[in-house]
Amino acid sequence: MTRSHHVAAVASVALALAFTAPSLSANEPEWSPGPPAWAEDLTPITAADWNYDRAEHLLERAGFGGTPEDVAKLAAMTPEEAVRSLVYYDDIPNDHLQPFEHSGLWDETLTHFPPSRPAATEMAARRGAGMGVRVKPESVNRHMQPVSDRFFYWLRATRLETRRVGYWWAERMLDTHRPLEEKMALFWHGHFATAENKVRDYRKMLLQIETFERHATGNFGDLAIAVAQDPAMLYYLDAGVNVKGAANENFAREVMELFTMGVGNYSEMDVREAARAFTGWNFENLDFVVHPALHDEEEKTFLGRTGNFDGVDVLEIILEQDVTAEYIAAKVYRFFVREEVSPALQAQLGTILRDNNYELRPLLAAIFGSRDFYSAASYGAHIKGPVEHVITLLKHLGAEDVPGVPDFNQTTIALGQHLLNPPSVAGWAQGRSWITPALIQERGNVAFDFLFPNISDFRDPNNLYSTAREVGDRLRRGYDYLSATALDDPGMMSMFDIVARERDEMFNTRISTYVGYDRAMRKLIPTPRGAAQIDLTQMILDSGSASTAEAVDYLLARFLRVPVSPDIRDSLVDLLDEELGTSDLERARSYMEDPLRMVSHLIMSTPEYQIN
Repeated sequence: MTRSHHVAAVASVALALAFTAPSLSANEPEWSPGPPAWAEDLTPITAADWNYDRAEHLLERAGFGGTPEDVAKLAAMTPEEAVRSLVYYDDIPNDHLQPFEHSGLWDETLTHFPPSRPAATEMAARRGAGMGVRVKPESVNRHMQPVSDRFFYWLRATRLETRRVGYWWAERMLDTHRPLEEKMALFWHGHFATAENKVRDYRKMLLQIETFERHATGNFGDLAIAVAQDPAMLYYLDAGVNVKGAANENFAREVMELFTMGVGNYSEMDVREAARAFTGWNFENLDFVVHPALHDEEEKTFLGRTGNFDGVDVLEIILEQDVTAEYIAAKVYRFFVREEVSPALQAQLGTILRDNNYELRPLLAAIFGSRDFYSAASYGAHIKGPVEHVITLLKHLGAEDVPGVPDFNQTTIALGQHLLNPPSVAGWAQGRSWITPALIQERGNVAFDFLFPNISDFRDPNNLYSTAREVGDRLRRGYDYLSATALDDPGMMSMFDIVARERDEMFNTRISTYVGYDRAMRKLIPTPRGAAQIDLTQMILDSGSASTAEAVDYLLARFLRVPVSPDIRDSLVDLLDEELGTSDLERARSYMEDPLRMVSHLIMSTPEYQIN
């Protein structure tokens, strides 16, 4: 069974589908969006409005979906109880989640890690040592090699460990008993965006995740201050060069433009004055510090207020602005409900947040309990982001763990979202940016890879380290350093390359790349490389399905929030009949696992599966 076979099947079953308003299938009568008049109505729905389908809608949006049993528990509650169980989760135990296990890659000598390789080697040349290693005597060829190796060691080590942090966080999203906590942490990661590619310290990224979880549904003002004092954010937006007399405006600008108020609600003078208020803010290792000698103590005028403000004062003044509450409330709404927010609805949402002193839980409860949330305008209006998509897919399949095959990080990167490495301080664009024709096909490939894992991927993937592996292979085969680090076959090298290869060097970065990965991999705790433990045969038997038609209907209802057309449903039944040679599941129970996986792949490849 090959991916191309499945792609062909997908093409025959679903190629004509597009993101259009779906027609209700007779096979899924439980799909029940509220009437159009409910749109923008924040009135709470009543117990009479509540049913299994709306409980499923709530769990998909406020979490990462779940099994029919999970949905049934919510459906058995009143709508108010169901919403409170997700939003007010502090009393729900989560002790089964394990803290991140560090590989032991970091040590104190890396605390003041140089900003670049030239900075590392130049500093070591002046001092005779750097990052805990000494320079070799100058009479030795490549006498700076230990310093270059050490620099590249940490670059490789923190990148590899960050991948483990991403896997660990994905496991928390899948296993948590508080799904909204992790969903909100994911939202804040895209809102207060920082990237390990610049921060270059997985520990700071891990600390930031913990901050997002701790403040996930708490007070936005407290979260804003915590993020402003967060080491990853301080490094990412250049706090180290924001000093008295030479204020750097990066953080001050982004805190207003992206994090709190939005474009057009402040002046350039406000940016300059806010930057002065944040001068001297920095970090030492993982601790926030203020350097008094670098902080501007002079009077500032910011958003019409004048005083000797510091960064906390600036944030508190920002929170006093009506536009701040509206900006944050609308962004939360867009993440959980739909992209379109009218000015009137945005004002209502902002009032809820502001009247509750920026406590997020009342806002979330109002959104999730409203008629608007369950209206026809909101159903099928949310395009799942890559991380949300993968975790939801695993939830739907009943997987207990995030598998190592396919690799979680590579999977979400292929879909457009590299966890812990957003593309810019603006985070990810969300919404329709997640969907292109190529990405729809890639999402189908992802479903295939989980359902039919590639056996060749059960060993640790080394494709990211091809250059380092090539150098290492040559060294192990007995090449000297000059030959091992050659850019190509000597017969194909240019005269420039030959001269560069043969001259004496202070260090060679190709060797450092290899050594860096080699030393990091010696310590790195390996990511489990198993496949997803799922049993679709048992799932279908437990559902009580006796025929192929009942099996397909069960899978459609379990996986989809938006129904497919009757023609697509019938095509899936015909395909399963053909693969099994019968419509009787009892007859086929001993060999129906792969055909069920094929049908599941086709369902998960449809445009309808990408939205909820």
